[in-house]
Amino acid sequence: MVRINSRQVEAFRAMMLTGSVTDAAKLMAVTQPAVSRLLRDFQALLKMELFERRGSGLAPTASATALYMEVERSFVGLERIAAAAEEIRGRRTGTLRIAALPALSNGYLPRLAGGFLKERPNLNLSFFGVISPLVIDWVLNNQCDIGFAEVPIAHSGLPSVRLPALPRVAVLPAGHRLAAKATLEPRDFEGEAFVSLSAGSTSRHLIDQAFNRDDVRRVLRVEANLSEIMCGMVSSGLGVAICDPFTAQEFEGRGVVVRRFLPRIDFEFAAVFPAQRSPSPVALDLVEVMQQALSELSGRPVGQN
Repeated sequence: MVRINSRQVEAFRAMMLTGSVTDAAKLMAVTQPAVSRLLRDFQALLKMELFERRGSGLAPTASATALYMEVERSFVGLERIAAAAEEIRGRRTGTLRIAALPALSNGYLPRLAGGFLKERPNLNLSFFGVISPLVIDWVLNNQCDIGFAEVPIAHSGLPSVRLPALPRVAVLPAGHRLAAKATLEPRDFEGEAFVSLSAGSTSRHLIDQAFNRDDVRRVLRVEANLSEIMCGMVSSGLGVAICDPFTAQEFEGRGVVVRRFLPRIDFEFAAVFPAQRSPSPVALDLVEVMQQALSELSGRPVGQN
């Protein structure tokens, strides 16, 4: 296999880009004879005619056009590496891959991430809304740079950062009798048709525990694995529910009323990172922005966006 000189390739590319030896020389900051020699040696090395004389200039042959496509791919790759290095230094580069549980991905986190991207014009985003076990699986397999999952985290080996917890809230159909109260307690739900999260989940266990402590009997009408389904059922007037604050916010004003619930049942989640490498600086920046936003949100009254 022939050993190609990089300057010869650079001269060939400059010639293809500019269309003349004179302009190619200017592009390379060398003399015209130097470009001519590089092109001549390149053709001899490849045993291929790349340019043919037409009038006072040179025109590329079909072989040159085909070769240029490969050369340009290589040069674009090299230029992208240099640009990427600069962007990495400015924490603005590439694509940040996020997986997040549905409670966050149904509105709150996309809005936050959108503002985050506006300040980083060279950063792209791949965003996936999946249930917490899948978030952990994708991060474990290095399919995402950062994941947001409900705690406890099933895999203890993943680096994680706990985020500020917010209390779960009561969600009621618009016009429901309990909407007259600013704060609801378990005993208020005695005999109420109830829309619940699926059995076996951490959230379901915590919510059931609060009602069982006061020996409150609810009428369990529906079980759903997603809080969006639960809130959709509530909006139909079917029943009431206890929900994470993020999904409740998305449904408030869409046939759903949100009220404070006591005793406080925190909705807890964390940012998780692949174990095989250090978290990317831009992922850590996102976590910092989210921590600040959640801290501000925790100080607002329920029902105030």
